[in-house]
Amino acid sequence: MKKILIAAVALCVTLSAQAQWQTLFNGKNLKGWKKIGNAEFRVENGAIEGISRYGTPNSFLRTEKEYGDFILEMLFKMDERINSGVQFRSHVIDGRVRGYQYEMDPSARAWTGGIYDEGRLGWLYPLTVNPAAKDAFVHGDWNKLRIEAIGGRLRTWINGVPAADVLDDRDASGFIALQVHEIYYEGLEDSKVYWKDIRIMTENLEYEAYPENGIAQNNCVPNTISEREAEEGWKLLWDGRTTDGWRSHKSPEFPSKGWHISDGMLVVEKADGAESGNGGDIITKEKYGNFILSVEFKITEGANSGIKYFVNPDINSAAGGSAIGCEFQVLDDEKHPDAKLGVKGNRTLGSLYDLIPAPADKPFRKGFFNKATVIVNGDHVEHWLNDVKIVEYDRNSAQWDALVAYSKYKNWVNFGNFEKGHILIQDHGDEVYYKNIKIKELD
Repeated sequence: MKKILIAAVALCVTLSAQAQWQTLFNGKNLKGWKKIGNAEFRVENGAIEGISRYGTPNSFLRTEKEYGDFILEMLFKMDERINSGVQFRSHVIDGRVRGYQYEMDPSARAWTGGIYDEGRLGWLYPLTVNPAAKDAFVHGDWNKLRIEAIGGRLRTWINGVPAADVLDDRDASGFIALQVHEIYYEGLEDSKVYWKDIRIMTENLEYEAYPENGIAQNNCVPNTISEREAEEGWKLLWDGRTTDGWRSHKSPEFPSKGWHISDGMLVVEKADGAESGNGGDIITKEKYGNFILSVEFKITEGANSGIKYFVNPDINSAAGGSAIGCEFQVLDDEKHPDAKLGVKGNRTLGSLYDLIPAPADKPFRKGFFNKATVIVNGDHVEHWLNDVKIVEYDRNSAQWDALVAYSKYKNWVNFGNFEKGHILIQDHGDEVYYKNIKIKELD
């Protein structure tokens, strides 16, 4: 089994040498910093003051130096009308700041301390993953930020409360930057964000400990199982290199066409858009009952696919079409006509296909990989998209049977009520990419 080895990140170890903090802001001027964008940054009363401007894109005040492994601390406060953030290990690529961001969010959503991937993947760790940290932000007063970026592990705190824990290997170093967010509406201009007491440690690091099982950890390294995940019972369903563990839903072999593996991605090839009309669906060789399934997917324009579970092709086999099972719909809602069929949007992305619609405001990231999670705990089932719950239902009930009776599945034997079934990735004749397919079986 592949495991992530994060060197020198033993949580309870304190190195014997004395920690040395370096001041990044002298409290008098912006020496050592430079601006990106049109918002205003100035020094007032020993703090950096960022002032929003209407009609300007995100602006940043970045360090002239770049930093690799470090611990960063500072104090911040902000107007309630806007959000902000602190970039780290970031870069300017194609004229835009891209990289990790510590979120500063005074809204009712309360995701301060979460980790956002600015200009790239979006949320790596929203506080839906760790709701206990949502109450740590203090409105209208100074808050203490802490970021540890050591090897491939990124951890954050808000006022001493652990907020985020991410494994990711894309950026080993980059600049630190203070963000003034783009203003979308008139009346929000001149909103202000303040930072002070900014300091960094880059040598003789003293790692702040918190319990390994205290908060969830998100592993963003493709097709790997971390030591923490392995301890919690996670396993890869796809190894990122071979077709091991998968077969056609029509035969014991993996399809000879319609699928390929490229750069750690399992790719459904473009054909004519027909359901299972090219290589056909693939299913796991094993069956699963209670589980948490996590799959990352990226759709191309106008594409259709799906992730199914409780699939039993030996009982319910569709002649010439896709195998039958409960489906987490994977679809381009804007361009594929299936999004407008069904009932009240129950064929849109993230929906329990043809049964329960996902909300219209679901957190889909167009053009990027998105994470689908399916949780089956007995008869209770949930669909999550990018760590936000979007659908839940209970099967093996009168309400479930009534729902199925008014769907396209009404004539299929025991639909959705099997104790176990295969997991399936659908070939619908459109190009779609999959990776990071992993599962945790529940008791």
